[in-house]
Amino acid sequence: MLEDEILLKIEKPARYIGGEVNSVMKDTSDVDIRVAMCFPDVYEIGMSHLGIQILYDMFNRYPDVWCERVYSPWVDLDEVMRRRNIPLFTMESQDPVKMFDFLAVTIQYEMCYTNILQVIDLSGIPIFTKDRTWEDPIVIGGGPCTYNPEPIADFFDLFYIGEGETMYRALFDLYLSCKDEGVSRREFLHRAGCLPGIYCPSLYEVTYHEDGTIKSFAPIYDDLPAVIEKEMVTDLSGAVYPEKPVVPFIKVTQDRVVLEIQRGCIRGCRFCQAGQLYRPLREKNVDVLKRYASEMLKNTGHEEISLSSLSSSDYSALPELIDYLITECNKKKINISLPSLRIDAFSLDVMSKVQDVKKSSLTFAPEAGTQRLRDVINKGLTEEVILEGAREAFSGGWSRVKLYFMLGLPTETDKDIEGIARLSNEIAKVFYETVPKQQRQGKVQIVTSTSFFVPKPFTPFQWAPMCTKEEFLRKAYVCRDAIKSQHNQKSIKYNWHEADVSVLEGVLARGDRKLCEVIYKVYQKGCIFDAWSEYYKNEIWMETFAECGIDIDFYTTRIRNEDEIFPWDFLHCGVDKSFLLREWKKANEETVSLNCRDACQACGAMKYHVGVCMQPKCGAATQNQ
Repeated sequence: MLEDEILLKIEKPARYIGGEVNSVMKDTSDVDIRVAMCFPDVYEIGMSHLGIQILYDMFNRYPDVWCERVYSPWVDLDEVMRRRNIPLFTMESQDPVKMFDFLAVTIQYEMCYTNILQVIDLSGIPIFTKDRTWEDPIVIGGGPCTYNPEPIADFFDLFYIGEGETMYRALFDLYLSCKDEGVSRREFLHRAGCLPGIYCPSLYEVTYHEDGTIKSFAPIYDDLPAVIEKEMVTDLSGAVYPEKPVVPFIKVTQDRVVLEIQRGCIRGCRFCQAGQLYRPLREKNVDVLKRYASEMLKNTGHEEISLSSLSSSDYSALPELIDYLITECNKKKINISLPSLRIDAFSLDVMSKVQDVKKSSLTFAPEAGTQRLRDVINKGLTEEVILEGAREAFSGGWSRVKLYFMLGLPTETDKDIEGIARLSNEIAKVFYETVPKQQRQGKVQIVTSTSFFVPKPFTPFQWAPMCTKEEFLRKAYVCRDAIKSQHNQKSIKYNWHEADVSVLEGVLARGDRKLCEVIYKVYQKGCIFDAWSEYYKNEIWMETFAECGIDIDFYTTRIRNEDEIFPWDFLHCGVDKSFLLREWKKANEETVSLNCRDACQACGAMKYHVGVCMQPKCGAATQNQ
């Protein structure tokens, strides 16, 4: 526990003191397993993560398990802890993480990799798995970045591949039996690696061709799987969900009740990793959601509720759920937040009922500036639909619009980039055509933002070359200059992302085990909180790549052969590589694929026999194979 003298000197001490409403306290004498659940970023970000809330609730329902939380100490406390040799501790008991049986890290974003080392190091745990003994916790990683765990393979004992609700109980039981038997730590890891969805990186070997590509990747024991299948919840309505989520003491990124309405997505955007990883689309029963909404609002005191999914408009019972929430929330003066809606007449009608028009802005994500490039990425959104949505929105009283695009997409030309400026201008033009002069309260506000495209594993674009920093910046300047030339330029504000961070994200996203050395060395040189622009030190990263003999272009700009073995090919995310390759070829042909409800694309997810795959139009593959 931190002394008052330290708490008074650091920023936001409530990040570390625990004791929040609904946090779980247990007597250590009553439990057999202690889990430190870690989000490797600052408290405000970690407390907003739904996956941790679900696992925290599930683990603490087990009578013999106590799950506590730990986050990355902010830079001010990090310095104090190192100087005073204070070990990292959990929120609930304030006990050192080193005392726990498991350190479970959720890995959401590649730019948090050095923070993972910060947490391990401050806990007094050896950074490399090869140096650990039974005196150390089992360090296990989960989350979307584990679909290519190789750049951080040397630091983790185990990775959990897929959705966490299914296999942890079996892992805990195995841990207890191995402890009772007195087997070695390595033997426990071996047995754990035989469980479905569990990957033990130290028990797999990789060999390389002379050009640096992978020659082979295989387990060192015959009983370990050569390909590890993801774990997936088949009954989402019956799965565990926190009715009493922990309520933070300070304002966090998502300070509200979060209602997960479905997992997966039918849309098939070719750039979107989550849309592939969480296939097939599975919906929660609307009556279950109504009960959760009521209980969570009652148990937290939050004044806002939001829906969570990749594309909320595709939830089949959305009208019924929205009507219920409007009725319940109006009684209690609770706000409703509706992200991820497609901008159509129904969505705008809903938003007009639940949002204060004067303070809200509408969000469109066309992703690309021309129809040609939207077809390449399979966005399924036409300019006509975008402009009609804007027209209805402006008629309904909105006057602020946020537009999200990507720069550096495969096959992109300057004409596509200039299309971003033209489309922004057309939307502004619709406002002035739609809203009479006497009804306007100033100019329309269009905020056009571009991020730089990063190809991710298990997407059709995993074969795609990525732009260099210089290419990204040139594209941003082309977009900026094109916006300046538009008739309605004064109504358009343009923002773009940092190019050097995007390049590093691309290296880490498609990297292999050779990057472990780089990550370790940059951490030793003081790199943490790389996701925060004020702390990101690009020159240290570039210097260290050079020291380690790593050519970053190998991971970013290189064109990959169709038959190349990728560092993540030993994992199976539910969709087949042959499907992803078909989609990559269709992207280069500028051919659109229909969504899962209109026609099955034979992606491979039907083998799970759940969700949208079992709906009438999905009985057989109907698209070109």
